[in-house]
Amino acid sequence: MLPVYIEKARNAELWDAEGNRYLDFGAGIAVVNTGHSHPEVVAAVSRQVDAFSHTCVMVTPYSNAVELAEKLTEIVPVNDARAIFVSTGAEAVENAVKIARASSGRPGVIAFSGGFHGRTNLCMGLTGKVVPYKKGFGPFTPEIYHAPFPAEYLGVSAEASLQALEQLFKNDIQPDRVAAIIIEPVQGEGGFYPVPDGFLKSLRKLCDKYGILLIIDEIQTGFARTGRMFATEYDGVEPDIMTLAKGIAGGYPLAAVVGKADIMNAPEPGGLGGTYAASPLGCAAGLAVLDVIEKESLCDRAVELGNRLKAGLLLLQEDFPEVIGDVRGIGAMVAMELVSAGDVNRPDADLTRALTLKAAEMGLILLSCGVRGNVIRILAPLTIKPEQVEEGLGILDEAFRACVEAD
Repeated sequence: MLPVYIEKARNAELWDAEGNRYLDFGAGIAVVNTGHSHPEVVAAVSRQVDAFSHTCVMVTPYSNAVELAEKLTEIVPVNDARAIFVSTGAEAVENAVKIARASSGRPGVIAFSGGFHGRTNLCMGLTGKVVPYKKGFGPFTPEIYHAPFPAEYLGVSAEASLQALEQLFKNDIQPDRVAAIIIEPVQGEGGFYPVPDGFLKSLRKLCDKYGILLIIDEIQTGFARTGRMFATEYDGVEPDIMTLAKGIAGGYPLAAVVGKADIMNAPEPGGLGGTYAASPLGCAAGLAVLDVIEKESLCDRAVELGNRLKAGLLLLQEDFPEVIGDVRGIGAMVAMELVSAGDVNRPDADLTRALTLKAAEMGLILLSCGVRGNVIRILAPLTIKPEQVEEGLGILDEAFRACVEAD
């Protein structure tokens, strides 16, 4: 996105090859929730490197993979859970679908418009955004269907989304051929739209009615980002399967699928795995991340951080109500949506792009997202210092005003 090359990173700061400093309001897209190079994570990985870096867990296993699996299955909102480790979020989603199909004996999978689940062929099929993720890359895996995501700001209610699912069962695929429904509790790349209150409970009820498995994709929302360890906890819903990645290991490649034991055990032995799955370095980092989240009360800090970020954006919205159409967020997963003339149907992707570039010129890393390309998302490390939050909000304010005046 930016023509800079990073040489050093600590907590919420980056320095490029030319010595320029940046505040990071992106956290590597919600990966370094514990900050860049957290000392405890670095120490854990260093100890593991001194011991060994790889043996392949499927050949000669090691204890930290088992220990991390045990800890994850204790903290996820799934009873009698089992876990597998892979390398990336896309791999986690692929394996979740494989497991759901093996367990149910059904082929179909339903995802939602605006959802993002990865860049492999199956995951591109699930992803509900064409440009840039799907354009020119088809055909995609068959038996994938989409329903409208309940984004209330865009005029799609929870009721309309549920009705569309029922209509899908009438028009496109009978429900007893659907293995799973997959959804993000807060859409990431899709625009930071949270599911409306009660929607996941309604979806759980629908899945139970038809014997469909519910997959919750917590790849971007997990590990304290939303003020809970997992965003699903806000709705009190038990998924059948969860996909985890990004913040799981503080910057080291690791992902997981966690689900109910009878479902996870459905594939034949050897049906799941990978050469680098359950990397000992990633597992060491993952254990350290869980310790840091607990020791530093990062769930509570995410709520405090999110409240401060939203307050700053709302003040800016007061001055520019025709440009900032919406400010939203759960915990430290915060966004503002930019429009023209206060019209939700006139997304301003050009201003969004200009703001990310202007902020970077001034030393602040911002990310954009959204199916319409008009959402600024903020994913600062949960360990960011209060004075850095204020500094970042000041840069954002100045950059935004400069872009609006130039528009």
